[in-house]
Amino acid sequence: MQIRTLLAGSALLALLAGCATGPSGGPGGAAVEPDEERYQGTLPCRNCDGIDLDVLMRGDEQAAAAERTFELNASYRGHPQSPPDETYAGNWEVLSGTANEPDATVYELTPDGEGQIYYFLRLDPQTLELIDPERRRFQNSEMLQLKRQ
Repeated sequence: MQIRTLLAGSALLALLAGCATGPSGGPGGAAVEPDEERYQGTLPCRNCDGIDLDVLMRGDEQAAAAERTFELNASYRGHPQSPPDETYAGNWEVLSGTANEPDATVYELTPDGEGQIYYFLRLDPQTLELIDPERRRFQNSEMLQLKRQ
């Protein structure tokens, strides 16, 4: 099962169903280097108890493009088909603004090879929120947030 399908389905589910999930208990205690930021959270899932996301971003906004890398890991909780965890890696860019917030910071995560491009709105230094490719927030967006660890 592809994460892009599940993310799109999860976002639509959040929009239509309005169900809530709790914060991720994800792997904690891992040391993070000063030029690394780790964000974790649980997205809603129609067929499971949630999709645990762990995003590690390396480099900073002023670094060369090749130095801005990420790893995204997705684990499915309580899925009846027990799909394997999915891992994506690639580079990230900083985009300026959204339609409603022209000064907002948006991170564009582009996986190497095949894979969907992910967009995260930086709400504050501790919170990222999954947004759509048009850089619009979803309804019930609090369910799509990752917290810095």
